[in-house]
Amino acid sequence: MSPSSLFKRSAAAFLVGAALTAAAPASAQQTVLRVVPHSNLAVLDPIWTTAYMSRNHGYMIYDTLFGTDEKGVIKPQMVESWTESPDHRLWTFKLRKGLEFHDGKPVTPDDVIASLQRWGKRDAMGSALFQFVQRMDSPAPDTFRIFLGEACGFMLEALGKPSSSVPFIMPKRVADTDAFKQIEEYVGSGPYIFKADEFKPGDKAVYLKNTKYVPRSEAPSGTTGGKRVYVDRVEWNLALRDTQAQVSALQKGEVDIIEALGFDHFETVKKDDTLQMPKYATYGLQYMARFNHLNKPFDNPKVREAAIAAFSQEAFLRAQVGVKELYKPCGSMFICNTPYGSTAGSDIQMKSNMKKAQDLLKASGYDGTPIVLMKPTDLASIQKLPDVGAQLLRQAGFKVDLQAMDWQTLVGRRAKRDPIDKGGWHMFMTAWQAFDVWSPIANPTTDTRGEKSTWFGWATDDKMVVLRNQFMRATDEAEKKKLADQMHARMYEIGTHVILGEYNQPMAARKNISGFFVTNGNIYWNLKKN
Repeated sequence: MSPSSLFKRSAAAFLVGAALTAAAPASAQQTVLRVVPHSNLAVLDPIWTTAYMSRNHGYMIYDTLFGTDEKGVIKPQMVESWTESPDHRLWTFKLRKGLEFHDGKPVTPDDVIASLQRWGKRDAMGSALFQFVQRMDSPAPDTFRIFLGEACGFMLEALGKPSSSVPFIMPKRVADTDAFKQIEEYVGSGPYIFKADEFKPGDKAVYLKNTKYVPRSEAPSGTTGGKRVYVDRVEWNLALRDTQAQVSALQKGEVDIIEALGFDHFETVKKDDTLQMPKYATYGLQYMARFNHLNKPFDNPKVREAAIAAFSQEAFLRAQVGVKELYKPCGSMFICNTPYGSTAGSDIQMKSNMKKAQDLLKASGYDGTPIVLMKPTDLASIQKLPDVGAQLLRQAGFKVDLQAMDWQTLVGRRAKRDPIDKGGWHMFMTAWQAFDVWSPIANPTTDTRGEKSTWFGWATDDKMVVLRNQFMRATDEAEKKKLADQMHARMYEIGTHVILGEYNQPMAARKNISGFFVTNGNIYWNLKKN
């Protein structure tokens, strides 16, 4: 379905009149926060895709059962209290008072259960959790229970995961949508209301303050705490894609925030007394190249190994980021300096060179098949990576077909398992925030169940499946660390993907915007415009 037709259907389904009764009233004195997001917003279903724009849209209008604070600690959000049985197989959750959807209907356990079931069919960590779930029920109007077949060690981490895909809570009628079809109605219970009649893909998205939202009492931290809204309206400028034009608009006061400042403009903003670069993340992001394991030649682990050996992280980081203080090479697929950070097996990339890559490719039996490498043209934070990748692959001896397209087209195409002659692909590059990939369960590349995997690329490896299942059941931290190292070494051995280094993505804002806090993402509550 095209974005335009999706919009028409969603606008018809959306209960505009009911929702706007809870929105901030129209006024000439409205406070409007104008944001330039990092990309276009085309997919409005944050469960259907892992794209961060869809996740950010989700945080505007939906709420979550739990959240993750700036230090990685799981804390309750929609949940008031919970208990765990002595055998760790029955979890009982009580919802806090005041939870209401934008259409005026209360949030019920049935909404929660349906939302979790749909999320569990698409998300890597959700899918892992539902391998343990026997059933869910609601013994009281404000309570739901999760029954497990056996104990697992990551219930709260799954329900409170802060990034793609987030277990957002939707009305049951919406959550009952097939997990492999996009939803057509956008009613949440979160701090903002989506203005469906003003949504124009490629132009703008508008969100109104939900005046009926009841925030928690705690200070905001990460995706936890009080979601207090101090502006009447947030407008996402989806059309302003040129990074120089973005900075000019920020300097003139035409926009208030640039979500992802172009690295070339870092020094300019740093020297401008009217602008700021607020800290919004404790941990940075990781660049990644993902193989399609279904299509030749990357169905051959030896060919993947040659590509890994060719991909010097410094080359990618220097070309894409350029500002030395903003990046660092790192051999850990689970992020350096985190609980499961590991270098096991990383020598093939971190201590390799082009001669090694060339020798590996010759020995692999590579037949000269051109590598279809997808390049996004409108996502400044990653758009140089494919050019570097194409150059390094060619130096190693690969033939490369570099195909340019906008990011949303790439997002749609990477989900398809088509052969190359039917529009398929071999490789794409992306970036993940640290919390998405530092857990051996949440990291989507650890799911190696082939076409049953929850993320594009569809790697197949039975040994990884066994290790991942053992990790899911482990409760001892030393044992979990040992298993994480074994998984890490195996991921390099079979070539699930290639990491391209870590970096910090600066955000730029005008000095009259206050209230920024560490979110490890892009969240727009607690902000004031003076």
